[in-house]
Amino acid sequence: MAERKTIVTATAPQAIGPYAQAILVEGGGNLVFTSGQIAMDPSTGALIEGDVRVQTKQVMMNLGSVLEAAGSSFDKVVKATIFLKDMDDFQGVNEIYGSFFDARQVPARSTVEVSRLPRDVLVEIDLVAQA
Repeated sequence: MAERKTIVTATAPQAIGPYAQAILVEGGGNLVFTSGQIAMDPSTGALIEGDVRVQTKQVMMNLGSVLEAAGSSFDKVVKATIFLKDMDDFQGVNEIYGSFFDARQVPARSTVEVSRLPRDVLVEIDLVAQA
């Protein structure tokens, strides 16, 4: 039977609601399911100001910290979901997001435009990875 473990790290923003930074499911594949990350500085809790590229870089750094705390990394990501405030930012997000992955092993991905994101950020991303 698979066991569930809550992942918490101080090097990524703390949850601002009733959710975990990530859940590790051990047994039967060892998968990590991250919560969506936004462009928040984990040390201050302040939002990172700037365009979608700047925000995406912080989001990806936050996700990297959560993956590391779960014993995973970007090279083990199997699925990503990207939420954009404006689909016109698609290319800018791709430039930064893509730099965190080996081009030969990119994960499956969905990208959707939404009407509003937490704290009115431009982008939010969640991941599923092997542990």
